[in-house]
Amino acid sequence: MPPLKWQNILYRKLAVLACTMFFVTALSQATQAKIIAPPPPFAAWLAELQQEALSSGIKANIVRDALKDIKPIKRVLELDRRQPEFSLTFWRYLSNTINDKRIKRGRQLLVEHGPLLKKVAQKYGVQPRFLVAFWGLETNFGQYFGKIPVVGSLVTLAHDRRRAKFFRAQLLAALGLMSDGDVSIDVGGSWAGAMGNFQFIPTTYRDFAVDGDGDGKRDLWGNMNDAFSSASNYLSKSGWNGNRTWGREVRLPKGFDLNLIGLEKSRKPLKQWQALGVRRADGRDLPAVAIEGALLLPAGHTGPAFMVYANFDAIMTWNRSVFYAIAIGHLADRLNGQGGLLTPPPAKEIPLSRENVIEIQNTLIQRGFETGGVDGMIGPMTRASIRAWQASVGLPADGHPSMDLLISLRNKPNN
Repeated sequence: MPPLKWQNILYRKLAVLACTMFFVTALSQATQAKIIAPPPPFAAWLAELQQEALSSGIKANIVRDALKDIKPIKRVLELDRRQPEFSLTFWRYLSNTINDKRIKRGRQLLVEHGPLLKKVAQKYGVQPRFLVAFWGLETNFGQYFGKIPVVGSLVTLAHDRRRAKFFRAQLLAALGLMSDGDVSIDVGGSWAGAMGNFQFIPTTYRDFAVDGDGDGKRDLWGNMNDAFSSASNYLSKSGWNGNRTWGREVRLPKGFDLNLIGLEKSRKPLKQWQALGVRRADGRDLPAVAIEGALLLPAGHTGPAFMVYANFDAIMTWNRSVFYAIAIGHLADRLNGQGGLLTPPPAKEIPLSRENVIEIQNTLIQRGFETGGVDGMIGPMTRASIRAWQASVGLPADGHPSMDLLISLRNKPNN
């Protein structure tokens, strides 16, 4: 081949490669830019918000006093970026939320509030052990409501671009609650604006809180009748079935098809799962009842498996974290006298840092898999892209983020 022709071909190939690398880099940078774009100027944004609040019927004095001298809170953004449901491993999350002290205290409170819990259960159909489990995980049974000013936290998150629409709705709902006299303008709560014994966000408080004892108030701090009734009302309206449990730990047969794992997959009647070889964790048959279930592997294919039912969906309405929903169900079981999980935790587990997750998301995007953005947190779209990549390279497609996954992404090219 003449040298000139050979050089032309080489230059063309290098040009194509350069364009490809530029496109991938630009795509990654554009995705990140979408996530980290700065918020609008605060003063103008706040003035527009105030006008919207007034137009929606919120009292002028509430708008004035609640938003007087308000500024974004840096600490709130820091907490938003490292939520434990997204940053901890399953085992670390479970050990942080369920321990012997919390189980013992929860059992005591089941007895202490037994008559009231029974009365509430008869009205709303939510078993007492689940209410106490929610209470335990949300505020450690009323020991900690949160001290961050609710208005300040919601202003911060509504002004931030990551979930501006959602938190703007929460902020307006909070101002509405204050205008109606349900809560004070200086109320404290979680970094995300959740309030009371069960940490209701403002729209949940507005739509589902009830006056349990008929005293004319909806007090989710000092009135346990109101608090238990409101939590039960919310779960009931979310589809809770008081005749069923949440799910259970199960055992999968060797070589089980991991394509059947996930809430987004088609659910099957328990008899079909039984026919596919799924059993309770202790080896016994699945319950012979006419209900459907879905399978979850929150710690990947080497960790515990769970069969979850319709009540699990109601828990997910409360909090969209699979870790949280499993912890609620498992704590409720422990309060009822059941033992711990039969699958042992790993001897050593390396958690992923936010930088690790960003690397995973960027690498997946570069390889053509959509993660929904680069934010350093593992959400449903990132898990789906992990699963798709694993399947493409012949790895067990469990969608589980781990240090082993990151190493495989670094070292294993696509087929």
